[in-house]
Amino acid sequence: MQVREVMTKRPDYLTVDATIRDVAERMRRDNSGFEPLVQGDKIAGTVTDRDITVRAIAEGKSPDDKASTIATNEVLYTFEDKDLKEVLRNMQDQKVQRFIVLNNQNDKDLVGVVTLSDLADHCEDDDMAREIVSATRHYL
Repeated sequence: MQVREVMTKRPDYLTVDATIRDVAERMRRDNSGFEPLVQGDKIAGTVTDRDITVRAIAEGKSPDDKASTIATNEVLYTFEDKDLKEVLRNMQDQKVQRFIVLNNQNDKDLVGVVTLSDLADHCEDDDMAREIVSATRHYL
C-alpha cells in the first residue's frame, strides 16, 4: 500500500506571513496540532501545537508575531508513492508522528500529510502493528 492511499489530501496550510494567532486559530478550527507554512507553492516550514507552547510562550513571543519565527524549517517529508512500511520505519527513525507528502522528487509539490494514526488505521499485519507500537515508544 502506498502513502497516497491513506494520506490526508490537500491539507489546509497558511502562508509564511501568518501570525502565531492565525496558526492557533486554524488548529482550533480543524482540531489539529500541525500546520504547514508555504511560500509561493513550496513548503517553507511547519508549526505544531508544541512549537506554540514550547517556543512561542517560552520565548515570550506575541500572538501577533509571525508563525515563521517559531516554525521548524527543516521539513520532514515523504513522497506519495512510498510504501507505508518504509514510511513507518522512517517515522520511527526520525521520532516523528507525521510527514508532509510531496508528489514527486522533481516537482516537490505539497499533496498531503500522512500521520502515524493514518498508518495505524490501515495496519495490514502483525509486523506492521509491532512497528507502529515501536514508533510510539518515545512518547511514553
